[in-house]
Amino acid sequence: MKAQTLGRVVLGGFLVTAGVLHLTTQRDEFRAQVPDWFPVDEDLTVLGSGVVEIALGGAFVALPRHRRTVGALLAAFFVAIFPGNVAQYLEGTDAFGLDTDRARFVRLFFQPVLVLWALWAGGLLGRRRTGVEEEREREEVEIGE
Repeated sequence: MKAQTLGRVVLGGFLVTAGVLHLTTQRDEFRAQVPDWFPVDEDLTVLGSGVVEIALGGAFVALPRHRRTVGALLAAFFVAIFPGNVAQYLEGTDAFGLDTDRARFVRLFFQPVLVLWALWAGGLLGRRRTGVEEEREREEVEIGE
């Protein structure tokens, strides 16, 4: 299995798991992360983002032909939720063991990593491929690599 494929499957699995946790056992922790200024109800925000994470994560794993589109959508999703991470730091909100300003600050640097991971695993970063390489890649996807 190629590293990029493995990265796509791991990130997709991570997102499906996080999405399920949004809807179940960690719902209160996720609710605590919704900033007070966000104009949508906390619970609705958590449920909606959980469903989006499940859908995007599942699509990233199950629809390899659409990995570029899903990778771009994931990157945009990670950018969209970043203000919530900043708010968690600025407001000193504890959640998921992030109970110090230092821990919340360090976490901010992981969001760009997720953006880059989604772009890379989606095949949107790196050198440009030729038509022959793209055709070979499509064949590999059909075979199930």
